[in-house]
Amino acid sequence: MHYSLSDMILDLFQNSIEAGAQRIHLDIVREAEELKVCLKDDGCGMTEGELEKSKDPFHSDGIKHKHRKVGLGIPFLIQTVEQAEGSFEIQSEKGKGTLFSIRFNLGNIDTPPEGDWAGLFFQALCFDGEYELIINRKIIGEEGKVGEYLLQRSELQDILGNFNESGAMILLRDYLKSQEEELLDQ
Repeated sequence: MHYSLSDMILDLFQNSIEAGAQRIHLDIVREAEELKVCLKDDGCGMTEGELEKSKDPFHSDGIKHKHRKVGLGIPFLIQTVEQAEGSFEIQSEKGKGTLFSIRFNLGNIDTPPEGDWAGLFFQALCFDGEYELIINRKIIGEEGKVGEYLLQRSELQDILGNFNESGAMILLRDYLKSQEEELLDQ
């Protein structure tokens, strides 16, 4: 179940991996009372009909999860955004990829908490497979002060090692926590 915005974004990220994406860009920008998330992948993409079905909670293609009768990730995200006066847009093209542009209204009481971004990045970077993930995390303060950091999976693996090994995972977890703490302290 999704308890936070980061949980919802991790679900979208997992969809990208399962769609065979080789390159994924994730931008997360917090500014005043809103959080903008843009997730773009080069996965298998969807036809217009498949995209509409993905918004239906009672539809599952039965391919990814053979025994599951529902697909709740995208419908739950849409419901959350709509009930909290945010906005979303999904663009997808079969064979080319998918783009999610989401704006969460952080000032609305119905918006779930942001959650653990460092934890989301850790999980997203450690999924099994060969893919490039570029994460741009940015906070724009009330006076226009900008704090940000950029993560690139291939660079982190070159420095820290294979994310299937516990030593590299511990270093990655600690690095991501420190990046997020520095950003929030600015």
